[in-house]
Amino acid sequence: MEPNISEIADGIYRISVFVPEIAPPVGFTFNHFLVLGDEPLLFHTGLRKMFPLVSQAVSRVMPVHNLRWITFGHYEADECGAMNEWLAMAPDAQVAHGMTGCLVSLNDMSDRQPRVLANGEIIDLGGGKRVRYLDTPHTPHGWDAGVIYEEATGTLLCGDLFTQLGNGPALMGGDIVGPATAAEDLFQYSSLSPDMGTTIRSLAKLLPRTLALMHGPSFSGDGGAALNALADEYDRRTSDRRQAIAQATAA
Repeated sequence: MEPNISEIADGIYRISVFVPEIAPPVGFTFNHFLVLGDEPLLFHTGLRKMFPLVSQAVSRVMPVHNLRWITFGHYEADECGAMNEWLAMAPDAQVAHGMTGCLVSLNDMSDRQPRVLANGEIIDLGGGKRVRYLDTPHTPHGWDAGVIYEEATGTLLCGDLFTQLGNGPALMGGDIVGPATAAEDLFQYSSLSPDMGTTIRSLAKLLPRTLALMHGPSFSGDGGAALNALADEYDRRTSDRRQAIAQATAA
């Protein structure tokens, strides 16, 4: 499980750990993203048991003790399991997340008081990097879900959106909706909230140039089109679910 380190956008590094035992024979990746600046930010702490691997990889890019911000999509082990290990190693670091995540989990589970981010709030990392927090409740799952958009590079840190199987390249173009659909068929990990399509289309309006996936290769290209296509897929699934429930009720 030697981590793979790749710069997917200017000053944004993908640290990927491939686990072949998950979903064999193709396996599964866990990706963590380091955004450099005067106040560096880590998106996804990784699993607690992966902390030695991921922290060593980060140290190859920058001193770990200089980390300033720690954030993630939602409260789940692979997203924030190593949160307190990072806080212990980086004395000036602070967890930052949306209000729901802080009230429901992080105010209690974080060893230091987290910073509550309003929807649309920006953290200026310095060095030309600015990240915007966006609430995405129940998209793809988790009441507390949110994403981060780095404005200078047009990079959307997607969390679990577009989850894929396998160990592809660090950065690719082409179709990412088809592989995400296959992963959804296998894992059924999305909540299928009726608002999913609308929420994802709101992210498409950002017109991101890079989509940083937590599971799978990052994407370079027309991120808005990919997000709109993903929204269409979830609208279809939600409609199918409604019809199935209606038919079951009628029967």
